[in-house]
Amino acid sequence: MRDKPPLWRRIARWTIRGIAVLVVLLFALLVIAYYRSKNVCDESHPTPANPMKAVVHCEYGPPQVLKVEAVERPACTDDQILVKVKAAAVNPLDWHFIRGTPYLMRMQAGMRYPKDIRVGVDFSGTVESVGKNVTRFQPGDDVFGGRDGAFAEYVCVSAERSVTRKPPNLSFAQAAAIPIAGVTALQGLRDRAQVQAGQKVLVNGASGGVGTFTVQIAKAMGAEVTGVCSTRNLEMVRSLGADHVIDYTKEDFTAGNVKYDLIIDNVGSHGFGEYRRAMTDDATLVIVGGPNEGKWLGPMTVIARAPIYSKFVSQKFEFFLAQVTPADLEFLSGLLASGALKPVIDKTYKFSEAPEAMRYLETGRARGKVVIDFD
Repeated sequence: MRDKPPLWRRIARWTIRGIAVLVVLLFALLVIAYYRSKNVCDESHPTPANPMKAVVHCEYGPPQVLKVEAVERPACTDDQILVKVKAAAVNPLDWHFIRGTPYLMRMQAGMRYPKDIRVGVDFSGTVESVGKNVTRFQPGDDVFGGRDGAFAEYVCVSAERSVTRKPPNLSFAQAAAIPIAGVTALQGLRDRAQVQAGQKVLVNGASGGVGTFTVQIAKAMGAEVTGVCSTRNLEMVRSLGADHVIDYTKEDFTAGNVKYDLIIDNVGSHGFGEYRRAMTDDATLVIVGGPNEGKWLGPMTVIARAPIYSKFVSQKFEFFLAQVTPADLEFLSGLLASGALKPVIDKTYKFSEAPEAMRYLETGRARGKVVIDFD
């Protein structure tokens, strides 16, 4: 008669079997969820009673999946304002949702097809009407802010959330360029890094949407700013107030002798160990953008590693996503009104050219922001 295996071996065997069963079940559930995934494009809809034009995508894919179609104009609640959109800005987050990459994000956005077929967040425009509970705004006010589905002729926005008045010295295109990029730069500097006057701040990717705002806001906060960009953007970044500029095609800032108190990383061009060579002992690296490391996880691998890495070194490595708030929009509005902050717009496209605007942003060559002009 064979001896029974030790208890620990039996426990290990059943644990492995249990894990295997769970993995199979999880895979089966994912397959079922994938093939049952659908969106409103699968349904039959009557002709809109109050139509407006909006950019939609019924499937994941490259920018050409975007279409301008007639949809129902939104009906606002008593706490919302109806805004006639005059301009909208394109962000990297938009094309991640359009392509459905990294694939892990589809757990929330829709497995096989996007749950939300509308596109865009940043907008500027004029208040068309207000709900009965709204006191902050009135029809005719020019505003800017953030709202899902901003690539449309009209959006409904909560009057107490991500919207504020547009400074009169700004065009609608300039105002639309601000919300996500401007708030990301502000919160990265002020909240995550708590930058102080006199500190050395390096902005990696200083010529992009977030980078151009970061250079200006850091200077307004009294920092000594170094911008890293390509040769063709050196003068532009210098004109934004950067004290020093580094051409990354000719010089590696991580191999130099200068140590920085704060690095705002918009591009993820170096590993954590390389960044440490350019950081003071108690410096902070704020990760805004990262390399697209494959279609499954993308920059999420960097996001996961940052807090773990920070536990073993004296410096802080942080990733964050900005939350657009009225208070921060109003703070930026003050800087814009005073002239201390100016949006940089690379190209402006027509509403019908939204796919081309998204395609250009994907090249990674945009200087500042890419804007869609509805007029």
